Formats: sequence, C-alpha cells, structure tokens
Amino acid sequence: MGYQEEIGSGREAFAHLIRAWHERNGWSHRILPGLAEVLDLGRIHSSQVSMLRNRKLASPGPEVFLALGRINQWIAAAAVAEGPSALASHPELLEALVAGSVPLLNDAAGVPLGPGDFLDIFVGQRQPPAAFDLRIAATEAPALSFALAELLTAGRPWRLCREAVLAAYPAEKTQRRERFAAVMAGQKDFEAAELESELLDLKSTLAGLGAAGEQELSTAQFLTVLRRKAAQLTASTGASGLSSELGAAIRQELGT
Repeated sequence: MGYQEEIGSGREAFAHLIRAWHERNGWSHRILPGLAEVLDLGRIHSSQVSMLRNRKLASPGPEVFLALGRINQWIAAAAVAEGPSALASHPELLEALVAGSVPLLNDAAGVPLGPGDFLDIFVGQRQPPAAFDLRIAATEAPALSFALAELLTAGRPWRLCREAVLAAYPAEKTQRRERFAAVMAGQKDFEAAELESELLDLKSTLAGLGAAGEQELSTAQFLTVLRRKAAQLTASTGASGLSSELGAAIRQELGT
C-alpha cells in the first residue's frame, strides 16, 4: 500500500472513530470545541469536527490533534481529578458529559488515546480501538437489525419479551429507548452508524438478560454473532415462497 492509500485509509478510519465517539456519547458538534476552549486544552472548531466526521478535512493542523488527545485524556481522568466541577459554570457541557463521557482507550493497556495516537490513526499508522472500529456497511444494517431482534427475544413475539428486554437495555434517553423498541418490534431498522454506536449497550443488554456475562463476549465477537445470525435468517426467510408459506400457516391457525 502506497502512502496515499495509507493516508486515505487512515482518514476513513478516523472519520468513523470521531463519528462513533460522538454517537456513543450523544454529543453535538459543539461539545469538543467547547471543552477545548473552557479547559484550555487546544483549539478545534465545530466545523472541523463536522468535516472530520465526514472525511472532508484533508490536512488538520496540529492543534486539532492536540485538542482531541487532551480532551480524551481529561475525560478519562475526570472521575478521579477535578471532574465536572471544572464545568460548573458551563451547564451545556456539564449536561453533555453527565449523559455520555466514554473515553477512547488503547486496546492493550486501557490507556486513553493522546494527541500522538489521534495523529497516527489519521495518517494510517495505527487502527482505532476495536470497540470503536466496528464498521458496519449500510447494506447490512437491516439484516443485522432483524438478527438483533431475533437474538434478544430468542425468536419469541416482542409483546412477550418487551418488558424484560427494555429493563435490560441500559440507555436512559427516551429517544434511544423508543428507537430500540421500534427495531425490536420490527417497525424500523437501525442505520449503520446507529448500530455501530449502540453495540456496547446492546452487548450489555445481552448480559442483563443473563445470556452472556460482560466479559464473556467482546464487542467484536457480539457483532460476529449478529452477522452469523443475519446470514442464517437470510437463508431461511428468503422472499421466494414466503407469502405462500405464511398463508398456509395462517390457514392452519384458522383450522381450515
């Protein structure tokens, strides 16, 4: 791979990383710039955040990586340092971090990524943390949503499982819970980016239902399970003949 292809691959991975980080925490584009300014950790504009998310910022300056790395390290240390008290006079930032403050940690040692790590990812010298590098193609999201609903209900009707599954789902925001319930009921599908950002909480839901402990199944393994189940469901529920099979099953229920 030439250097241009390497950098192109890095920019794509970086865009996914920033997007997944925001969606996992429920942040708007204003949060990182706000933290950088208030905490004096560097400088990054909301327009730069947007362009990074969409792979449109080809040559960000060093202050961008400095800001991202320092913010990430601050978030990781906030629980044992000054924490939210530093944001007491900035309610929007404080509220955002209370709702979501998951840092990006190195896979091997659990150390928060710093400025140099962000730069290495951007230029293709290293991969993002595995938990934030679970890229899902837009074309596979509907099948994975179907597989997820079948997995978390064990193939049973949603109305019989709704209470237990929603109790195990850890997200607290009403919008996310309603979206999750609609996917479980088969009314909607997760979009690829939504599903990527939901994976950690969906794995926790599996643990909450007593199906697998938090440490028994990695996020990557959970996604592999979903893909395998999606393939099985696709093979067994193809459109060909489905209508006639459904009609026959209904006639049997009617006793005719």
